[in-house]
Amino acid sequence: MLVPIPLALLLPYVPIWTVVILLVLIGFFIMLSFSVTVVYAQELVPSKIGTMAGLTVGLAFGMGAVGAVVIGILMDHVGVYTTMIIVSTLPIIGLVAFALPRDRKITLEGT
Repeated sequence: MLVPIPLALLLPYVPIWTVVILLVLIGFFIMLSFSVTVVYAQELVPSKIGTMAGLTVGLAFGMGAVGAVVIGILMDHVGVYTTMIIVSTLPIIGLVAFALPRDRKITLEGT
């Protein structure tokens, strides 16, 4: 979750030929944790693993669609460059992941 933050913050200020490289790296590192998110949601409600997988994936795609509309409106009102600067700060929200509860390890004594 920490790797995409500096790359995204750097994105609005790099030459155009390096934008694609940075976008690939940012997308790779952000999506790297997606499967972990789905499994984490499934562990929270173990009796409904299919439902939790569907909700997690559906929420991700739904929020992506809403985000695309909001970013488009923002670009229309403040311009492309300003929007890129604003959007480059969004991966900082990923730091919320560090506030999630830790997994407890259960040890079996006497076996």
